[in-house]
Amino acid sequence: MNDTAAAPPSEPDLGLGGGESGGGESGGAYRVLARKYRPARFADLIGQEALVRTLSNAIRSGRVAHAFVLTGVRGVGKTTTARILARALNCVGPDGTGGPTDDPCGVCEHCRAIADDRHVDVIEMDAASRTGIDDIRELIEGVRYRPVSARNKVYIIDEVHMLSRQAFNGLLKTLEEPPEHVVFVFATTEIRKVPVTVLSRCQRFDLRRVEQAELAGYFAEIAKRESVGVSEEALAMIARAADGSVRDGLSLLDQAIALSGAGPEAGGEAGAVSVEAGRVREMLGLADRSRGLDLFEAVMTGEIAAALEILGEMHAVGADPAVLLEDLLELTHLLTRIKLTPSVAEDPATPEAERTRGRALAESLEMASLARAWQILLKGLGETRAAPHPLQAAEMVLIRLAHASDLPSPADLIRRLEGAPQAGGASGGETAPSGPPSRTRAALEAPPVAAEPPPQPPAEPPPVTEAPPPIVEAPAAMPESFEAVVALARAKGEKTLASHLEHDVRPVDVAPPVIRMQILESAPPRLAPQLQKYLKLWTGRDWTVEPSQTAGVESLHEARQAAEAAERASAEQDPLVQAVKEAFPGADLVEVRRPGASSSDAAAAKTDGDEDQDRGTGTR
Repeated sequence: MNDTAAAPPSEPDLGLGGGESGGGESGGAYRVLARKYRPARFADLIGQEALVRTLSNAIRSGRVAHAFVLTGVRGVGKTTTARILARALNCVGPDGTGGPTDDPCGVCEHCRAIADDRHVDVIEMDAASRTGIDDIRELIEGVRYRPVSARNKVYIIDEVHMLSRQAFNGLLKTLEEPPEHVVFVFATTEIRKVPVTVLSRCQRFDLRRVEQAELAGYFAEIAKRESVGVSEEALAMIARAADGSVRDGLSLLDQAIALSGAGPEAGGEAGAVSVEAGRVREMLGLADRSRGLDLFEAVMTGEIAAALEILGEMHAVGADPAVLLEDLLELTHLLTRIKLTPSVAEDPATPEAERTRGRALAESLEMASLARAWQILLKGLGETRAAPHPLQAAEMVLIRLAHASDLPSPADLIRRLEGAPQAGGASGGETAPSGPPSRTRAALEAPPVAAEPPPQPPAEPPPVTEAPPPIVEAPAAMPESFEAVVALARAKGEKTLASHLEHDVRPVDVAPPVIRMQILESAPPRLAPQLQKYLKLWTGRDWTVEPSQTAGVESLHEARQAAEAAERASAEQDPLVQAVKEAFPGADLVEVRRPGASSSDAAAAKTDGDEDQDRGTGTR
């Protein structure tokens, strides 16, 4: 339900929708910020410039589609956009004579009724609770009637991917050719679950996640309108935790204001800094970024005791172990980018502590160590989330990472085994100019490994023999008939292809290297190109395999069945068989075997039949 109210005329327009001054409503319950500042115009939507431009131009030019589908993560404005579109199509202006506009007035009867969710011609349906064909049938019945009072009937279906398959099928015809007075707007977070037949009948808009900096600025304006001061660091934390969702961020801001007891009603000065970063960090279970750097540095230098102590301190003040590992993953990614592109450290969006200390950490660590840390932390994050005791799991991850970071690189091992001095640890305090920077403090302090004598080379090197040339299979003989083509496919191990040729093909004209054939509906879609490719591979010659609309002779499978039926019918008329049936009432003819055929031939025939039954399981 849209509870956005128009901003008072005395208030400046900050592009925040219909917010009211103050923190509550006189004589009513408090409305959360996500509802209070829900956008009421296209201009109020943030982070969706392409969507706003397209819809505004379509409304101004009169090229409004009959169906839209809006997709994106939760809280980016899908349902809000649908309601704004309904107001834009039905707005009549303050004087009641206006037409469709991309800037609804917000004061006419239709705008106010849609805002209050009481307009009879704007029907909003929650597909999560009304998923069946009966609900869609009721909707379709109402589509054919003209609007009661508005210019257009607008059907808004939220979470449309929850509809059943029968419901989608029932909606298709109406969706393709709706009456001119009807507009459908679908909203979903799972666009892949919406049938492509529905998507092809709609204009699709992908609402993107809102950037962190844009969210922080938006939240700062709302805090200003609420007469609440919020520190920049706290706003950055809330924007990062929102993960691109405006609604999630507003909910977190509301929670932070309540936690801090901020605002003029709490006795504080309007505009004073009331919501501090420490309170927000405690609310979100985050760790201090500087302590996170201390933890990462301790782990990567092998100081596991200090790392576990820092982890315990951060957990004691409310940091979640899984969130700690997420911060370490983010820091690993940042250091890797700084190492590859040093200009990243100058980005103003990067916190000051990470800009200064991050550059030094990136220079002291090798790329192999950072890549290894990323893999260990990524795997450990899943283990921590699934563990019954997350703190213990996080400690084990840090121990594993500390030991892995202390391992020498393969180049260090080779130098030690050969007795060469370590890079940066040569005698006399000189550092080899071409050696890589020191990896970790533990690697520098590790005692040198005694050089082992190299193994004695053999007296005579083994003779070098040339590899035998690869065996090239000779091309097969040209098959002279379609039966020979099938036999060649079976001989080459392509039993699925041979089975399809026997069952799903009726030969029309076979004159190698040209084959024209009628392909039945049961055949895979690319049977002809596949056969042409294999024949060229097997025979070494170019083939032409063409599908034909001309009816061909019976397929090999049909011919075999007809021959077996004729042979069985002939056997049934045999006097000996009839005599046996008379002597043994109820006896039946099970198998007809030709004279001279062995039991192995019968077994082979049965195997062919089994392959025929299983041919649908092969690759098509």
